[in-house]
Formats: sequence, C-alpha cells, structure tokens
Amino acid sequence: MDINALREAHPDHWQRSTAIRALTLDAVAAANSGHSGMPIGMADVATVLWSKHLKFDAKNPNWHDRDRFILSAGHGSMLIYSLLYLTGDAQITLDEVKNFRQWGSRTAGHPENTHADAIEMTTGPLGQGIAHSVGFAMAEEILRARHGKQVVDHHTYVIAGDGCLMEGVSQEALGIAGRYGLGRLVLFWDNNDITIDGKVSLSDRTDQVARFKASGWHVQEIDGHDPEAIDAAIVAAKKVTDQPSMIACKTHIALGHAAQDTSKGHGALTNADQNADAKAAWGWTTGAFEIPAEIKSWWEEAGSRGAAEREAWESRLAALSDRKQAEFNRVMSGEVPKKLSSVIRALKKQNSEAAPKVATRKASEMVLEVVNPVLTETVGGSADLTGSNNTKTGDLGVFDVDNRKGRYVYWGIREHGMASAMNGMSLHGGIRPYGGTFMAFTDYARPAMRLAALQKTPTVFVMTHDSIGLGEDGPTHQPIEHLAISRATPNTLVFRPADLIETAEAWEIAFSQTETPSVLSLTRQNLPTVRTQHKNNNLTAQGAYVLAEAEGKRQAILLATGSEVEIALAARDLLQAEGIGTRVVSMPCWELFEAQDEAYRKRVLPAGPVRVAVEAAARFGWDKWLLGERGREAKAGFVGMEGFGASAPAETLYEKFGITAEGVAAKVKSLL
Repeated sequence: MDINALREAHPDHWQRSTAIRALTLDAVAAANSGHSGMPIGMADVATVLWSKHLKFDAKNPNWHDRDRFILSAGHGSMLIYSLLYLTGDAQITLDEVKNFRQWGSRTAGHPENTHADAIEMTTGPLGQGIAHSVGFAMAEEILRARHGKQVVDHHTYVIAGDGCLMEGVSQEALGIAGRYGLGRLVLFWDNNDITIDGKVSLSDRTDQVARFKASGWHVQEIDGHDPEAIDAAIVAAKKVTDQPSMIACKTHIALGHAAQDTSKGHGALTNADQNADAKAAWGWTTGAFEIPAEIKSWWEEAGSRGAAEREAWESRLAALSDRKQAEFNRVMSGEVPKKLSSVIRALKKQNSEAAPKVATRKASEMVLEVVNPVLTETVGGSADLTGSNNTKTGDLGVFDVDNRKGRYVYWGIREHGMASAMNGMSLHGGIRPYGGTFMAFTDYARPAMRLAALQKTPTVFVMTHDSIGLGEDGPTHQPIEHLAISRATPNTLVFRPADLIETAEAWEIAFSQTETPSVLSLTRQNLPTVRTQHKNNNLTAQGAYVLAEAEGKRQAILLATGSEVEIALAARDLLQAEGIGTRVVSMPCWELFEAQDEAYRKRVLPAGPVRVAVEAAARFGWDKWLLGERGREAKAGFVGMEGFGASAPAETLYEKFGITAEGVAAKVKSLL
C-alpha cells in the first residue's frame, strides 16, 4: 500500500480521516490497552459515511429520525469515540478520549449504550451488532408504515469485521434481513483478512460475498481506502430499497503502521517509535491528542449538518394531529397506556371466578389477546414454534415485505438471531418486542439475553415447555438449569407464574419495564387456577406472597413456583390433615421479592418453621431462600431435580422423580 499515493490523491479527505487514526493511536497508547488496527483501517469509510451520508445532529443525539450507526466490531471502539469527539458530541469530550478504558470514563473498552446517548447499542461480543441491526431496521420499517414517512424515514448502518461474520449468529441475521427485504440496512464489511491468530485463511475459506448474495443481499466490492468509491457505493446502496446492502471494503488493518496487515495490528499499538513513524508516514505533525483547528472545525460542521434536517422533521411532526403526535411521542418514550392495567384487572377478575385449568403458555396467549389491541406497539414472534409458544394473536397481522404494519414475525429456527433482533427493535424505540421458544433453547438465545440486561432494554423472552412437565420430548428439551442461569443474570426479571392470574400479572410487569428485560417461564401442561379470590393489586409485583396460610400453629412453609405451586397446595392439605400447620408461599419472581423491604420479606418468610422449596428444576439458587432470610440448614429441604430428565408422560416423570405432594409432605416431616 502506497501511503503517499493515498495522501496525494485526496489530500483533504486524507487529513480528516487521519484525525481518527491519530486519536486512536494516542488513546490506545495512553491506556496501554485497546485495539488500534480497525479504526485506522476503517477511518476512510467512516469519514465518508459520517460527513456525507449519516443523518445525525451531534447536538441532539437522541433525535428519533436519525440514522442509526452500529459498530458491530466493537473492539475498534476508538473509531466511534473519535467520530463523536470530532463532530462535537457533548458527552465524548477530549478528556473522555484521553481517559479511554479508565474507571468512570464514557469511553469504555467496548462501546456501551448506557455511557453515551449517541451509542446505539453495546457491542463487543462479535456478531451481535449485525444481529441487533436487523431489529433496528425492522423497527424502522414497522414504524414508518404505522406513523408515516414524514416522521420515520431513516437508515441503519453497521460496520462489521471478519470476526463478526464468522460468528454463527451472523448467518441467522443475514437470513432474516434477506428474507424480509430490509432495504434500509447497509453493512460495511471491514475486509482486512486479519484475525487475532493471523490470516483469516488459518481458519476460514468462506466466500463472504457469495454468502451475502445467497442470503438475499445486494452486494458491492470496493477499495475501502478510496473515498470516491466509498461514496459511490453508499449512494448505490441507498437506491436499493428491496434488499439489505453489504459493501465489502477491502482495507489494510493498521494502515501505515509497522503492524499493517499483521495480527499485531489487531491489538494495542503502544511502541512509541513505531507510532511516531506511523504518524510521519501519514503526514501528521501535531502533538498527542492535538487536532489542527481547521480539521476539527470541518468535522464539527459535519456534526451540525443534520440540524436542518432535524428541524424540518420537528416541523413535520408538529404538523400531525394532536392525537397522532401524542401517540408517536408515547410509544417512542416507552410509556404504556393507562388502559393496560384495567384490561389486566378485568381479565384477572373474570378468570379468578371462572377458575380455568390451562397451561400457562395458553394463559399467556389469553393475556396477549386482551393486551395486544391496547398496547399497539407490541411486536410478537416465535422461533418456528408459534403453535407451541402461543405468541400470536388474531389482531397482529404478519410482518412481511408487503405488510410492514404486521406485528408478528416468523423468525424461523433462529433463537439467537430472534433474541438479538428483538433487542435491536427495543433499542430503536417505539416497539415492545416479545418472542418465544422452548425454555431449553435459552441456551441458543443466551448471549442476546445477557446483552438485553447489560443494555437495559426491556425485551420480553417467552420461554415455554419450562420443565420435565413437557413430557415425552425428553431430557434434550426439558430445562433443568435454565431457570438458575436466567436468575443469575443481573438486571433480569424471571417470572414463573402458577396460573392464568399470575401470568397476567407477570405480563403487566414485563410490559411496564423501561430498563429491564423479562423471562416468562411457562408450562406445556395444564394447571389449575390457584388464585380463586380476585384482588385488584398485582401480587406478583411483590415477587412472593402467602397464597395459603397455615391453620393452627405454623410449623412449615412451602415455597414453590409455577407448576409446582399446585403440588405445594396438595402437600399442605396432607400436612394439615395430620395437624401440621403449613403455609404455602408462591414465588413467581425472585428478583421482585428480593427488592421488597425487610419487613415484608420477614412477614412472608419468618424465622422458625421448616422450609421446603418445590421446583421441577435444579436446586441451585434456592438456598438463598431456604438458608438465608432467617432460615436454617437443619430445617430446610428441597424437592426438585438432581440431574437431567427423561422421556415419558409428564405424570410419570413427576412420580418417578419424586416431585409429588406425598414427597413434599414426607420431606417436611423428616425435618420437623
């Protein structure tokens, strides 16, 4: 690569893009940590995109109709930090750039959406940016169809590297985007042929261009250091409205540095002499963290270019009727309509009296049937298990190339891609996504579920067939450890409702969240209504509550969730018949119970009585409630699973594994 030829061919562009390169070298060197090569190699692409095409206003990063920019290759975080500082973002100051990767700085090692308004999502786990961007693009399509092009009309741009494309989730994302013709999605592939171990050819021989084409994408191949070619490719991509676009940008990692085109360029370039030589090759003569005034001014002008577009958009929004403005502002703010609580209460009252015996997956569908018409921003879906997850209601319509107003997505057998795309929808704003699969397959969705919690986005994961109660499909499909894994995740609400009433309350809580994802653990088998006395209050919001009180002296407390609450109640009957006073506590959401004050938790779980927990899953995590909260090991027991399940009818499995009323009663008596 002839650096002098690049400098001479486009001298102004070269200096502007080199501002990114220089800031990257300086910040990584100061931190003695980070990734230098990708920002240096993709600086040309980023400069053209941000200065000529990206619709944004640096002074108003949360403007709703901005283009979304996602750095899927999040290890190259200095690319976005440099761009934000240069364009005048108030949160990413020069001091923040100097404090790259340091405690308390906004400029974390990988971009985090909670650190700065202009960072659309948290990236770092490779492939997640691509998969999330599909959800961003879908949200734009749905909202444009619903609210009109005058207020929703933007693109989603994503930069991805070789590592992003190797991760399996990338193919799930490609398949979804291609199938649904997401023409507002443009992906730049940083095709530098280098991974941490060395050349891509060490581990891969995939023809990425052919793969994208086979998945239904429009594809272009360009020199990623030629600003004219970059500009022309973006113009061409924006003209393609029925396919997502991939622009393969042939680049050199760590361009102009001694580490160029080597795996060393993938890491922190901190050698002072080599960095000085690189700057000299670039023609960069200022000191560390110094940007010449004319270059900084040019970048700030690029950052303010979108102000006029934003103001025009604000005028168009103001021209809408008061009703349309109010609805648009409501859904974009994440505020739920007041009617949500009233329809939930009405459903609870009706069914506490009718006391149906239904699976909680069916109960969930019954809740959605009354909620979806009220909460019109919901978008449902399933990973090819619609009839099993019960996530589709009659009013939604199906999202497709010819029906962008549709609110139900057929995701195909793509749990990971579905979960990531749902996060993207939620982060975009204006959409409340929920999607289902079998609970055992949270394993396939897990990285995106974790990111939902980390990003503080209220995605709802509907996980049915939640225990050995699913029966004959056997141990591959019977989740044992999955509740514990979800409960161990910070900032996640895990609901395991016992009946339709608790299911309705769980949905009300989940849809009311603004910063916390929810996992709904739902049964395949039918369950009786255990809440037969109507209460307006949402008892599930307390996390745990006394469902049945002891008669006589309280000697035992049974703690249970979901399908095992029925078993606990039956065990109570057996114990009470023998004069053993037994309280039953339903615990539909541990996290919400933990959030209650000490006085309430003490009322529910007082010291003294024997405690036995009942759950058709692993014990892991239960000791918090059995031994903590005034409990004692000598008076605590667990009835549940110690290993994997088996293939047999559900009734047989519960009997063989000892999760029965008789088994629970025997456990209590052994501890008295």
